[in-house]
Amino acid sequence: MSNARATHLTRRGLLAAGGALGLGAVLAACGDEDTSSGGSDAKASASAKASGPWSFKDDRGETVKLDQVPTNIVAFVGVAAALYDYGIEVKGVFGPTKTQDGKADVQAGDMDVTKLTVFGNVWDQFNVEQYAAFQPDVLISTTFDSAGTLWYVPEASKDKIAKLAPSVAISVYDRQMTEPLQRMWALAESLGADMKADKVVKAKQEFEAAAERLRKAAKARPEIKVMAGSASQEIFYVSGTNLSIDLEYFKALGVNFVEPPEKAKAQGGGWFESLSWENVDKYPADIIMMDDRSSTIQPADITEGTWKKLPAVEAGQVIPRSPEPILSYDKCTPLLTSLAEAIEKAKKVA
Repeated sequence: MSNARATHLTRRGLLAAGGALGLGAVLAACGDEDTSSGGSDAKASASAKASGPWSFKDDRGETVKLDQVPTNIVAFVGVAAALYDYGIEVKGVFGPTKTQDGKADVQAGDMDVTKLTVFGNVWDQFNVEQYAAFQPDVLISTTFDSAGTLWYVPEASKDKIAKLAPSVAISVYDRQMTEPLQRMWALAESLGADMKADKVVKAKQEFEAAAERLRKAAKARPEIKVMAGSASQEIFYVSGTNLSIDLEYFKALGVNFVEPPEKAKAQGGGWFESLSWENVDKYPADIIMMDDRSSTIQPADITEGTWKKLPAVEAGQVIPRSPEPILSYDKCTPLLTSLAEAIEKAKKVA
């Protein structure tokens, strides 16, 4: 990947928290287009339960109005996974859906990926012709910047894509996790989801209980320092907390995070500081949260000796982090629980 490309991605603010998504995905973009289909075999969408005109005001301030509640929905895979948890089955997706061995990507949640039409599985890949033939009612994605740029919709083909169906954006930029969770709830409800279903009600209660547990753990152990990292072949990224929905929320609950200075994060669009593996020990940390996305190198596969010598690594105090959480209460609860448990049990090593 050229330096010019990396700079362009950063300037657009599209390198998500953790830093390596855009990098890893661009490097993987030489893979074959995934044009798997099977959406027609999926169960009827729960949105079929709703009828009549539909409108939804998104986080760009734009209102989409349709004569009927959309059923032929295309969404970024993480959005589709969140809607699935509320009973809305999206038929077409784009973004990391399948791993190289054909299994469900971590961002696909509980969806059966064999029943989805996948328009593009990696960064900058989107089969516009296939999308047009699909005749989508609406396209839904997240946005990681203040401009409302649709996540994983390629810059080169965004205008063609926009002409084929209206779009809805849920902002995951510079806010706490609870806000996009509430927005996804509202979107699912508008699409016909039963928000009074026992499973849905229980999931929200469990999220609130997990948040309280994390608050108590952070308050009881303020000395425990947590670092959010992401790994690529050449660079270790240390995430700042000021733009990421998960880290902003955890910080508000009292978690003590490593925070790179603003100047150091500037080259990463304000999201992260880039370190060479030789300097991976720059910030003392008792717990390291590592980016779990398939575009990044996972802790078990990191061979750098400097990494293995980190006190948190030696103590076994490394946990996964989801920089792009699936925005349902069901999927966000384990993120809170995992961090709370890690803080409760952590040895002070830094």
